[in-house]
Amino acid sequence: QAQLLESGGGLVQAGGSMTLSCVSSVDIRAFDAMGWYRQPPGEERETVAVIYATGGTHVKDPVKGRFTISRDIAKNVVYLQMNSLKPEDTGVYYCSAWGNNPDWFQYFGRGTQVTVSS
Repeated sequence: QAQLLESGGGLVQAGGSMTLSCVSSVDIRAFDAMGWYRQPPGEERETVAVIYATGGTHVKDPVKGRFTISRDIAKNVVYLQMNSLKPEDTGVYYCSAWGNNPDWFQYFGRGTQVTVSS
């Protein structure tokens, strides 16, 4: 079972930038995809961005144009670059990895808090 460890969260002012990192304990090429989720206070967890094994990416509309997901395969790390942050970006950000070999699996990290002040 893989372990995912997020880092890089904290407090930032609106309009600022922050980069989150997620280190996997196993080779990330074992996953079909990895992604970032977030859970705003009092709300359900939602997908933010996904990077597929092919290298293709998908970023959800609320953060499109502001957030970028990338990876470093050699380091087994996935990043989330967040620019032009807004107070509504506040929440706990979780890294996730999933696949379907031989059966469906999905792992989550423990999360890192991101707080954007107005």
